[in-house]
Amino acid sequence: MVKKADIALIGLAVMGENLVLNMESKGFTVAVYNRTTDKVARFAESRAKGKKIIATYSLQELVASLDRPRKVMMLVKAGSAVDDLIEQLLPLLEQGDIIIDGGNSNYMDTIRRTQYVESKGLLYIGTGVSGGELGALRGPSMMPGGSPAAWAAVKDIFTAAAAKVPDGVCCEWVGANGAGHFVKMVHNGIEYGDMQIICEVYDIMRRIAKMPAGKIAEVFAQWNKGRLSSYLIEITADILAYKHDGKPLIDYILDAAGQKGTGKWTVSAALELGTPLTLIAESVFARTLSSQKDERINASKALPLPAVAFAGDERKLIDDLESALYCAKIISYAQGFSLMRRAAVHYGWDLNFGNIALLWRGGCIIRSAFLDDIKRAFDADASLENLLLDAYFAAQIQDSEAGWRRVCVQAIGNGVPTAALSAALSYLDALRSANLPANLLQAQRDYFGAHTYERTDRPRGEFFHTNWTGEGGDTASSAYVV
Repeated sequence: MVKKADIALIGLAVMGENLVLNMESKGFTVAVYNRTTDKVARFAESRAKGKKIIATYSLQELVASLDRPRKVMMLVKAGSAVDDLIEQLLPLLEQGDIIIDGGNSNYMDTIRRTQYVESKGLLYIGTGVSGGELGALRGPSMMPGGSPAAWAAVKDIFTAAAAKVPDGVCCEWVGANGAGHFVKMVHNGIEYGDMQIICEVYDIMRRIAKMPAGKIAEVFAQWNKGRLSSYLIEITADILAYKHDGKPLIDYILDAAGQKGTGKWTVSAALELGTPLTLIAESVFARTLSSQKDERINASKALPLPAVAFAGDERKLIDDLESALYCAKIISYAQGFSLMRRAAVHYGWDLNFGNIALLWRGGCIIRSAFLDDIKRAFDADASLENLLLDAYFAAQIQDSEAGWRRVCVQAIGNGVPTAALSAALSYLDALRSANLPANLLQAQRDYFGAHTYERTDRPRGEFFHTNWTGEGGDTASSAYVV
């Protein structure tokens, strides 16, 4: 008798194939299906051959091959394809069976789908899976959320497949309904930020210091041995050192970046929840502006850059760039964790921020030694309001911000854009300003729209209106905060 499968996976693209092979290598039997069934046949006769992998050619066959409670994982394109697949699976499954979405779905869709699937008597999991092709094969970071009752049934499979670090596993239950996909979304937003600040630092070395790609690669390789040690720094060094016909391949790659939407979702969530996410927002806009290549070429002819020669010390500039990159990285994570804190309150999620830092320490794209410090900060104070208020990170900022400022000034003077590095610095300066010019802004709003204001000499929560011109009345708009 053929052994029933422990779990099924639908979608045999790069991530799907590699995750199947990962789970099988940990001792689990996996059933597979793909809408284009010739992919199933090719997989069965190649990478899956001789392994505990059951090839199926219909959803009915897939479901029939599963042990109970049935666990069906989808790795398909986010959006309507997920909803369509859920509708096809529901009539084939029974009460207590589990549908798992392992793609990059919007967390609001996951909230909706969890409620819908539970209303049919089944359980639902929306799990972030990060790490790319090699992560899926060797051990990704996994961030599951959804129906709490489903976790016990999948825990052994997920934790066996996930990345391992010396003191833990990069997989843990995140929270109810959309919590897992929300955390994965923020992960991706931070990834956008990390990549952009790295690119800006590279650009300064290239355009201001006139350093060749090979020399910049050496700088990143050296940084990867210190406090900036991370996957993205490591691969940046590899990329810049890679040659094509004896020349750096990077110089042949068009400067027009793509994106799949998770960065935009992160920024949209921040706007909805009223949380400043300036560095990540600028990173999304930087990708958008990069894609407007033809317009930028036209603008470069009509609006020539200032001709400023670099007369500084290259070694000092590199040291300052390391400081700027590290400080901006702190800001990116501080903003990301602040967004998750606000979402936890809004959606009633019990997020453990120390555990989330642990989930990201292995397998995923933003894995870095830096996350050990974040985990320690939240383990020491689970109610930490902002990562920048942790004593360690506050000291790091104070020790390194002078170099960060010099970098931004140097870039501005030479016409090199540093949207993310500069936005991060502005956020820091605004956060630690006891007084901002928003008093004038509130006066303006009250002047033209009677939107009222609070006073420094009266308790918070009392609102006032002034008849600034003498021609208005005493009627004021109701006070509210978005």
